[in-house]
Amino acid sequence: MAVIELFLPVITIMGTVLIMVPIVALVPTAFFLVLYFKRPRNLILLPAILWGVYTVYEHLMKFRVLCSGECNIRIDLLVIYSSLLGISLLAIIIFMVTKKKQAD
Repeated sequence: MAVIELFLPVITIMGTVLIMVPIVALVPTAFFLVLYFKRPRNLILLPAILWGVYTVYEHLMKFRVLCSGECNIRIDLLVIYSSLLGISLLAIIIFMVTKKKQAD
């Protein structure tokens, strides 16, 4: 079983919600900004920036600025969502590890 198959349900849900209502992508953007201000690390800021860029990108796709109208099959989202999930998980792990080190 490929790793992508494990995350396929999550990617499907992300696609369903984020394509129809791209503004929802600002929620993880805000979440990672809060984490960054609590523990300023570049790898915690990175997902906030990437989620913000994705929000703009998805809005441009929705309003057909980046797409001529033949955008029904969005293969790009497999790469985008996988990358966003990976960097988001990494940032959360870094946040938790730095929190634990500061508690010691």
